[in-house]
Amino acid sequence: MANVVFSIIWLLILIFISFFVAGFCAGFYILIFALTVCLPPLSGLSDILLQGVQFPHYCADKMMTGGSIP
Repeated sequence: MANVVFSIIWLLILIFISFFVAGFCAGFYILIFALTVCLPPLSGLSDILLQGVQFPHYCADKMMTGGSIP
């Protein structure tokens, strides 16, 4: 039963949080990633923004497996 509860929680996070986080990070990721060629220290920031863009995939994966919240 706990897996179903966790799946519902991950679905709610996916719908109400992760799409907004990904949308916010996507625009900045495009700008920062282009600048990493000229400014290599920005690559760390672009990696963090990429994780934000991939957050809906992470939530969907946890929802399908019923993974617990860390």
